[in-house]
Amino acid sequence: MKKVFFSYSHRDESFRDALEAQLSILKKRGVITAWHDRAIDAGEEIDRAIDENIHNSDVILLLISPDFIASDYCYDIEMTVAMERHGKGESTVIPVIIRPCDWKDAPFSKLMAVPTDGKPVTLWSDRDSAFLDITNSIKRVVQKKQ
Repeated sequence: MKKVFFSYSHRDESFRDALEAQLSILKKRGVITAWHDRAIDAGEEIDRAIDENIHNSDVILLLISPDFIASDYCYDIEMTVAMERHGKGESTVIPVIIRPCDWKDAPFSKLMAVPTDGKPVTLWSDRDSAFLDITNSIKRVVQKKQ
């Protein structure tokens, strides 16, 4: 079973929820487990929980939006760790373009983004189709890692 980590701005939580729902078949089949910061229990140390989970994930999804880029925590901490792990071959980072923003000069811009052609989810006429497109890409990555 492969572990998927969601890095996202809380302003994009509804998009994370929609993507996680689309990934449900992979979770039900035991192909992946998914983790995000809303899984942190009361009393747990937030930074430690995030650090532990990002360092133990096979796939790291960066949910890209203006708010993600503006977030010091998402951009400077989570994205930096993700790109370091990707560079070492320890995990695969997948940029998921949620909302239009200037991301072409970011460190992750060298990676193939989803959905297809890096078209932001919010610009698709049917968001479920966008999330299915993303899910199919994640499925291919996970299958290669098995």
